[in-house]
Amino acid sequence: MEQTIEDPPTSAVLLDHCHFSQVIFNSVEKFYVPGGDITCYYTLTQHFIPRRKDWIGIFRVGWKTTREYYTFMWVTLPIDLKDESAKQQEVQFKAYYLPKDDEYYQFCYVDQDGVVRGASIPFQFRPENEEDILVVTTQGEVEEIEQQNKELCRENQELKDSCVSLQKQNSEMQTELQRTQEELETLQNINKNLEQKVKEQKDCWEAEVHQLKEQNQKMSSENEKMGRRVDQLQAQLSTQEKEMEELIQGDQDKTEQLEQLKKENGQLFLSLTEQTEHQKTLKQTMEEMKRKETTIVKRQQELMDENVDLSRRLSENKILYDALQKEKENVERENDLLKRDNSRLLSYMGLDFDSLPYQVPAADQEGAGPNPQLVYGNPYSGIQESSSRSPLSIKKCPICKSDFDDGICDHTLEQMQALYLSCPICDKIFPAEEKQIFEDHVFCHSI
Repeated sequence: MEQTIEDPPTSAVLLDHCHFSQVIFNSVEKFYVPGGDITCYYTLTQHFIPRRKDWIGIFRVGWKTTREYYTFMWVTLPIDLKDESAKQQEVQFKAYYLPKDDEYYQFCYVDQDGVVRGASIPFQFRPENEEDILVVTTQGEVEEIEQQNKELCRENQELKDSCVSLQKQNSEMQTELQRTQEELETLQNINKNLEQKVKEQKDCWEAEVHQLKEQNQKMSSENEKMGRRVDQLQAQLSTQEKEMEELIQGDQDKTEQLEQLKKENGQLFLSLTEQTEHQKTLKQTMEEMKRKETTIVKRQQELMDENVDLSRRLSENKILYDALQKEKENVERENDLLKRDNSRLLSYMGLDFDSLPYQVPAADQEGAGPNPQLVYGNPYSGIQESSSRSPLSIKKCPICKSDFDDGICDHTLEQMQALYLSCPICDKIFPAEEKQIFEDHVFCHSI
């Protein structure tokens, strides 16, 4: 193994926190000859697992932290930790990087966290013949050496005590490891069961995924149908928008008609104002006639009731006038036919029609015709006539064949009311098909 430029991982951990028994150094010499490569042999214990950046350093005896290494080499990771031969490892230090003095050094195994996992016995770098040289020392040097030997013995005893403690920790850790292995077996069994369940769940999920794919295809076809439906709805929406525009245009036309009705309402309001002024004049007249106020009020109510009734009858007569006119024309045609037949019979009998003793009075003939000054005839003609009528004034309804003398049959009156609508205020006549116009007309009177 070669020396690298990269610095090894170190730490400032004190010696009390190191575990020197996890890596054991073997065949460590008391001294090594300078100028030659040295090989460091070490054994990994059963419970120690090496890592990629573990390293072995040469430390001077008395070091305090792992930063005080002199040189180092990266360890080689074993291929199979279960093989016993893999526990025996070695690294080689090149002579160029070794110390040149004769101080005491030792090998230390340091993991990638900077923690010391094993340490060797001290050794020196010196020539072999150095033991044959007689060394003359003074009494002070002897005492110093004895003192160093005492310290080394004390450190050796501490290391032994630490080794006993480490062995105890090792047994506890083995017990813990056995318990952990049992738990691992239990977890492996649980893992197998979980894998079986996962496999079953996976098969179930695959079936669900297949169903979801089929549903997705169905949804895609439905989306296409919905897209076509949306296009149809958009076309319908465009048609409805056009119809809405037409309705808006119709609404504008209605608004214009409403404006026209408002103008008519203004004119009616002016007329109402004039009527109000006229009523004020009437009130002044009524104040002058206070003594007859009660009688006049009653009479006025009666006249108003009669006026409403007469207005109704007038509207009915207006409606029926055209029907009576047609009936009159039919009667006149029949009368002409009868006259021609009568003249033919009289001529056959040798008589003259003018020589007959009975003639229709001129007054009756004038009364039978309409007054040219009245457009719809005289509505009060029935009131002014005498209550006693001749048999000639009694008429027969051509539909129900019933006799009547009030100018029109009730049957015909009902039919006329069904065909025409009469304003109860101004007596204006409207056909039954123009009911909306009739209602708008009546509404204008109330504004």
